[in-house]
Amino acid sequence: MASTSSLAFPSLQLQFQTPRKSSTSTRRIFLRPICASVSEKSSSSSSSISSQPAEPTKLPLRKIPGDYGLPFVGPLKDRQDYFYNQGREEFFKSRIQKHQSTVFRVNMPPGPFITTKSQVVVLLDGKSFPVLFDVSKVEKKDLFTGTYMPSLELTGGYRTLSYLDPSEPKHDKLKRVMFYLLKSGIKSVIPEFHSSYSEFFETLETKLADKGKASFNEANDQAAFNFLARSLYGANPADTQLGTDGPKLVQKWVLFQLSPILLLGLPKFIEDPLFHTFPLPPFLVKKDYQRLYDFFYQSSGHVLDEAERLGVSRDEACHNLLFATCFNSFGGMKLFFPSMLKWIGRAGAKLHSELAQEIRSAVRSNGGKITMSAMEKMPLMKSVVYEAFRIEPPVPLQYGRAKTDLVIESHDAAFKVKEGEMLFGFQPFATKDPKIFEKAAEFVPERFVGEEGKKLLQHVLWSNGPETETPTVGNKQCAGKDFVMLASRLLVVEFFLRYDSFEIEVAASPLGAAITMTSLKRASF
Repeated sequence: MASTSSLAFPSLQLQFQTPRKSSTSTRRIFLRPICASVSEKSSSSSSSISSQPAEPTKLPLRKIPGDYGLPFVGPLKDRQDYFYNQGREEFFKSRIQKHQSTVFRVNMPPGPFITTKSQVVVLLDGKSFPVLFDVSKVEKKDLFTGTYMPSLELTGGYRTLSYLDPSEPKHDKLKRVMFYLLKSGIKSVIPEFHSSYSEFFETLETKLADKGKASFNEANDQAAFNFLARSLYGANPADTQLGTDGPKLVQKWVLFQLSPILLLGLPKFIEDPLFHTFPLPPFLVKKDYQRLYDFFYQSSGHVLDEAERLGVSRDEACHNLLFATCFNSFGGMKLFFPSMLKWIGRAGAKLHSELAQEIRSAVRSNGGKITMSAMEKMPLMKSVVYEAFRIEPPVPLQYGRAKTDLVIESHDAAFKVKEGEMLFGFQPFATKDPKIFEKAAEFVPERFVGEEGKKLLQHVLWSNGPETETPTVGNKQCAGKDFVMLASRLLVVEFFLRYDSFEIEVAASPLGAAITMTSLKRASF
């Protein structure tokens, strides 16, 4: 998942060649060998973004509205509203209306008995939300999943990078390990994506021919896991003892971590006591996790050597590589790829035709090669990917604890927050702020095209920071920001090199959208 410890290329210049494994399908585009250079920024400076005014605020100072209710009772009531009585978006919308404010107090799930720390100050607009990225003002220690923290038994007894604050010495070392991992695998990214997703497309086409429809999500899970393993570790899971079990093992392991804040669709009388009241026992997933650990330990020798050089044990490094690859990167692709396809699919044939024209023209002009420079000449494609990240960011919940007394501004008022208070932001509200974006609730494919569009990128926040900023060892911006963006662009490019258009059916799932492909029209020009 695109989070503070997923994988990244801090800065990339790429040209790519034939993949290790050629596809059997017919193609108009042929990839050629790779040249690559990487320039890493390893500054330890913290992110410069802040919602704090440089000068004394001119907005009226207002007491933060809302309350937490009675102990135990208040958190339980808010949990019922969040999951069952209202649902997540209405939970926030109704309180904005009630308090006439995008900043207010409420309890966030899971509450009793998993945690007693439910009280948060909510930030639901694009002006107040960015304080959550400013590590000079908020602490990120043990807040990756919010008001509770999963058992360390699920991560080998270690607090992984996502749970570390930049002030902790281990944060610097582990983030450098992630940067090293990505640099070492840079030449494999585009060809391995082509190889893995050619297999993916062939699977979809076969199932469509046999059954008239095909699950995008199921095939995407396998393709994403294969791509990550092949490109970053040089290992093909099917050739190991892991086989094709990786995605289902990861999904089960992630469930044991996130079940307190997921709505699984079971009857309330089963789901609430089983998943939201007590944590699932880690021993039930221990054997599955060990299989994943063994795969990554056997596949990442040189990365573990580098970790030892930096002062991180091989065991701790391997647990972090597993978490970064499976929870963050695979999780991000599992969530975001179906979401992006949903928005592109709903936009219709006109957008599909425009994307196909732009992408094929740029690749042909580049000698038939997919390169970073060729993708820079695809402004509509880039805008579509940015817009998908804006309208439905893959990691919607953000937390931070105030390091000092703060004054936080919304568009309409200023609010005093005391040291130690928990701040929470629901990112889709911040990135659909109508005071920042026109037609904020609509998917506008060309929103980020041109100079005016580029100015809006500072408000695209999916990576735990603005799109205009860079992950460093001193901030909590997603280490995988550039990697995830590259992979997302590659999906759109590969898709519209192969197909003119497509049709889908969309259903809800506990983790994003469930996409069923009902039609794929092969490229005709």
